[in-house]
Amino acid sequence: MHPEPSEVEVDVSLREQFSERQELLSRVRKLIIEQLHVRRAPDEIDPDCSLFGTGLGLDSVDAVELVVGLESEFSIKLPDGPLARHYLRTVNTLVDLVWEHRRGRLILPPPAE
Repeated sequence: MHPEPSEVEVDVSLREQFSERQELLSRVRKLIIEQLHVRRAPDEIDPDCSLFGTGLGLDSVDAVELVVGLESEFSIKLPDGPLARHYLRTVNTLVDLVWEHRRGRLILPPPAE
């Protein structure tokens, strides 16, 4: 039988996870600003803001550059199709992508040969 984690252990774990997500959010914001030349300060980019349309106003060329930047920065190969569209909605969904990839929870199809 496994002992229940203490409140202190849970608290430390949650703080570490929060800190890691904040670090990922900072890196994703920086990538958007530097690679896509978005003229905003990092803290002006709302994590729930849409990447396209009335949000950050990115277009299809920006989407390609963003995917290349994510692949380079985080060693993630994002597939085409519905899964890619899901993760390319907001800054937070991009952070989710990296977060899940780091934890081995992101199931991506193997790259086409």
